[in-house]
Order: sequence, then structure tokens, then C-alpha cells
Amino acid sequence: AMQRADLVVTTGGIGPTADDLTRHALAAAADRPLELNAQVWTDIQTLFRRRGRVMPERNRIQAMFPSASEPIANPNGTAAGIYLALARPDQSQVHVFVLPGVPAEMREMWFGSLKTRLQQLLGPQRTIFAHRRIKCFGAGESELEQMLPGLTERGRTPMVGITVHRATITLRVTAQGATMEACQMVMAPTIDVIRECLGTLIFGEEDDELQDAVLRLLECQHSTLATVEIATQGLVAQWLATANSASTLYLGGTVVPSEVWRRANTVDSDISARVAEMACQVRGEFHADYGLAIGPVPASTDDGSPPRIEFALATPRSVIQESKPFASHPDIRLSLAGKHALNLIRLSLVDRSAQ
Repeated sequence: AMQRADLVVTTGGIGPTADDLTRHALAAAADRPLELNAQVWTDIQTLFRRRGRVMPERNRIQAMFPSASEPIANPNGTAAGIYLALARPDQSQVHVFVLPGVPAEMREMWFGSLKTRLQQLLGPQRTIFAHRRIKCFGAGESELEQMLPGLTERGRTPMVGITVHRATITLRVTAQGATMEACQMVMAPTIDVIRECLGTLIFGEEDDELQDAVLRLLECQHSTLATVEIATQGLVAQWLATANSASTLYLGGTVVPSEVWRRANTVDSDISARVAEMACQVRGEFHADYGLAIGPVPASTDDGSPPRIEFALATPRSVIQESKPFASHPDIRLSLAGKHALNLIRLSLVDRSAQ
């Protein structure tokens, strides 16, 4: 890589164990000996003392760096990164950046120090690539693409790509230019078209998830939410409780194990009616403005049609009910059901905001 590229970035392999070989590989490739960096060694020992842990001698290797290289500070771990600039036989330079593999550490180091250094190396002639991610839910990938007239064609500027992860569709708009502002200007008309074509299928941007969209709407309307789940086994409660803005908006939830549900309900029970009752009950129990209920895993149908899972949302005025097919890949079935539930309350809140 150092022979064919001017910039090499690696992640991982700079821990203290015997299989962490990146620093040794870099030293060998650059023909530089490993040398102890006294400041990094002190920092590692200080970190262990602060955490109240005994430091294994093996961690000393994390203070060893190829000669003439520079450490890249790691605020959250013992694995400092490495920066090394080398002259190739033709006297051109290659810049090597070695980062830890732990995603949280690597990401903070990239944005905290590496990004600025790369901008300095590239100088004023650099080209900026900018991305906007638009998050959608409620339609299939091909169906959604048909709603976007020609936007995903190859060679178009800006480019629009589609990816799907656990039923959430992400539209990635990409442009390049001399500045970030120029990129944003190129992307803006396309983003406007996407919003016009997709409407309420769009729930957010960038790292947004459906629970973030729901909580934002609840906050705007000064409302609260409680949940009761059977099929999703507490998944929706976990999403809501761990979202950044959940503090006073999500009041809590109840998880009913499937076996408990089956013992309490006969085969002939009206599942739709029971799920509606559960939504009203959880709303009252938690004194919430909204009560969201997710029914049991549905039984197979006799006619071969997809079984459907029941949802109910108790609002201050009525109960909204919905059923959705429970027929996706087993690996995403529960998360898809949870997203359908969140989308039910999201769309209800959007409708209320429009009134």
C-alpha cells in the first residue's frame, strides 16, 4: 500500500496482545526500529492508575513506536495511534496513519486530530466530498426508487444511492466541490425533490432512527408515551429508553412473555380487541398521553397468506389500530415489527401536528 498510495490509513492491531502486529508490520515495512516513547508510557500507566487496575507489563508495547514516527493521542484508551511520513525511492512522500480498531476510539481520533492533519497535507487544492443521508421507512426499496424520477441513475450529479438495513432505507446523496458550501448547493435541489416525492416516508437524516423521530414529535407536542410488548420482547422499550432525548418523554413499558399471553387468552380470543385494551391499560398505568401496544407473534394462516401482527395506539381521543404482515426474514422480523409500531405513532403524531 505504501508503494502505490500517498496516504495509508489502517485500523486495528495496536493493542497489547501477541496477535496485535500492526506496529511491528509498519516498523518492518519502513525499516525503522521500535523505540519507547516516554510520554506515552507515562500516559498508559496513569490511565491504569486512574481506573484502579494493575497494569500488565505487556502494555509496554503500546508505548513503542517506529523511529521518527509521532503518536496520535487516544483520549479513551491505551492504544495511541501512529503517524509516519516516509520518502519513497522517487523522493515522493507517503503518509501512514495507524488508528485503533475500537470504533468509538477510532472515530473520535479521526475527527479530533486526523481530519485536521489530512486537510493540512492536502492543502487548498483538495476536493471536498459531502454526503447527506436521508432516512425512510414504510416502503420497499424498489417501490421507493420508483417514486424518485431518475434520481438513482448512474453518472448523475449529485449521486443518489440506496441502502437498506433492517427495513430502514437510507438515501445517500453525494456531491463534490471546492468547499462544503459548494457541495451543499449542488445537493440542495435533489434533496428538495426527494422530500417532495417521498413525503412522510422520510423520518429523519444522518444517524436518526425511528425512535428519535418519535421522541422529537412527542417533545414538540409536550406529550408522553408508554408501551406494552409481546412479540417484540421489549425491543421497542430498549430503543426508546436509550435514545438521547428519552428522559421525560418515554415513561416506561411492560413486556408480556408469549407464554404468559397464551395462558391468559384462548385460541378464540379477539387478538385485535385485546391489543387495543392493552394499549389503553398501559396508557392509564403510566399516566401517559399515548399507549402503544404490540401484539403476539401471529399463528400461521390456513390459506398460506402471510400472518399479520396487531398494533394499537391509545391516544387522548381514540384508539388507532393496524396490522402488518409478519413474513420477513427471521433475522429482522422482530425489529421490523418494532419499527412498524414506532411508525404507527410517528404518523399519528405527524397528522396531529398538521391539524
